[in-house]
Amino acid sequence: MDLFNYSRRETSEVNIGAIPLGASNPIRIQSMTNTSTLNTENSVAQIKRIVDAGANYVRLTTQGIKEAENLKEINISLRTDGYMVPLVADVHFTAKVADIAAQYAEKVRINPGNYVDAPRTFKHLEYTEEEYKQELQKIRNRFIPFLNICKENHTAIRIGVNHGSLSDRIMSRYGDTPEGMVESCMEFLRICVSENFSDVVISIKASNTVVMVRTVRLLASIMEKEGMRFPLHLGVTEAGDGEDGRIKSALGIGALLSDGLGDTIRVSLSEAPEAEIPVARKLVEYVMLHQDHPYIPGIEAPGFNYLSPSRRQTDAIHNIGGDNLPVVVAERMDGGTETNPQFTPDYIYAGRSIPAIREAGVEYILDADVWEGEEGTYPAFSYEQLLLLGSCPADLKFLFMTYMAQNDEAISCLKYHPEVVIISQSNHPNRLGEHRALVHQLMSEGLKNPVIFFQHYGEDEAENLQIKAAADMGALIFDGLCDGIFIFNQGLLSHAVVDSTAFSILQAGRIRTSKTEYISCPGCGRTLYNLEQTIARIKAATSHLKGLKIGIMGCIVNGPGEMADADYGYVGAGRGKISLYKKKVCIEKNIPEEEAVKRLIELIKENGDYIEEEE
Repeated sequence: MDLFNYSRRETSEVNIGAIPLGASNPIRIQSMTNTSTLNTENSVAQIKRIVDAGANYVRLTTQGIKEAENLKEINISLRTDGYMVPLVADVHFTAKVADIAAQYAEKVRINPGNYVDAPRTFKHLEYTEEEYKQELQKIRNRFIPFLNICKENHTAIRIGVNHGSLSDRIMSRYGDTPEGMVESCMEFLRICVSENFSDVVISIKASNTVVMVRTVRLLASIMEKEGMRFPLHLGVTEAGDGEDGRIKSALGIGALLSDGLGDTIRVSLSEAPEAEIPVARKLVEYVMLHQDHPYIPGIEAPGFNYLSPSRRQTDAIHNIGGDNLPVVVAERMDGGTETNPQFTPDYIYAGRSIPAIREAGVEYILDADVWEGEEGTYPAFSYEQLLLLGSCPADLKFLFMTYMAQNDEAISCLKYHPEVVIISQSNHPNRLGEHRALVHQLMSEGLKNPVIFFQHYGEDEAENLQIKAAADMGALIFDGLCDGIFIFNQGLLSHAVVDSTAFSILQAGRIRTSKTEYISCPGCGRTLYNLEQTIARIKAATSHLKGLKIGIMGCIVNGPGEMADADYGYVGAGRGKISLYKKKVCIEKNIPEEEAVKRLIELIKENGDYIEEEE
């Protein structure tokens, strides 16, 4: 693939009702109901709201045969009212349910981790080669009849792998790895190919954006080697709500869309399903602006590994680069000093004058021609001032640089000035491509100057800034190229909102932690408690616990698995009942819902992870 110039991956077309997917079709948007699939009236009403918001497909949970059969009534009711949206049945644990759902839904999602394999024990089990082959044959024997039902009813399928629900069998051979997730998917895809079944869509998701992006990249590569062109469904599971959910989704999904991967997306928010659609639409429309852009003559650096990148090696200059956490640079050229104590920038670019009141613990960047060596300040040079670098005594200098200005003269200058941190700028329609090209040229030249990415916007709404900035930064973070981020917004948003966005992007990319992290699912018909209210209560009690990861899950389908990365988990166990986890271990079962949040806080305190909030 071309790292620097956008082109969409070529895929086959999949027929899903009257709305085909893949090939030259637009990137489709979808969501999922959180109503009971047995409640026809509520489900139909919610599907209509989702469709009216702009969704192309709607998924419903079908945890049992009754739910699968009721898809017929839901389908009839929608068609009677003129809603022709294709419905997707979501099946876990019971293969027979998928057989029935295939008769009434336009697409059926199955999870390889629990389609035939026994429920997870989270214990390491040993399989001989012969036993492993026998398990694969069991899958084949059960899966082929399902494919025949789908052929007969013109039903598409989605093979949906989730990081949180890999089978013990896959875990025994591959562990909790992208390779294991990909193989779990490929086992089923190879059967589809052998049976000439082509109406297949693939999703391979995780709540950890690094795992999600690396796994989809690897899957696309392996499918390419095996001659497969199946379209991809993208999503970050358990992304959360509010700013966190939008940024985490835009970072992961946007990184892949920007590389031409993805034919349909679902932004999973712990909010009303219809709230997901505008976010997804904005993300797709923004990334699609990359189409037909002017050519970027970038050259991939030797040794760069797109499928498994590591952090670029740079020299540490003060607290930038090397093994340091990526820094946040903020702009205060208006003289303002407003900051949020939780998200205080490392550096403030003040332009031509230092604010009269300086923020404690923050260092300042001034334009080089007005910098006079004030303590706690550093000069910033433009490309036109390149020759002045040598006469400046500062031991940390910033250089604003575009890729097209990075000529032989600039490269030669940088070789003599390892104390320079580059602030990469781009006004290109595909700014990701230019930022990448700049860093790859540095790598090819053996230069180890740290790079901060300057991202310029003019947004008046926080959501728009969150989506665009996260989408622009995603691939740069996952490629290991980011030593810092500088978001400059000329819209009406406050400095605090812009700063929070920058820190949240770094946290969503798993490269710098600045607040509590919540891994919360969007809810579905399996969720038997009020998810949004519960998340709000847990956040109110724990949002000051910087660095702690808390999983808030509606049910056990992905709960314990996706929470493997979390410190504590709150999981729906039944109607009005909650189970609490420490890592993957269930500590308390079936706690009454009204007591569960209090018990979660007590559990955190018992393990020494709770600190009292400062007044």
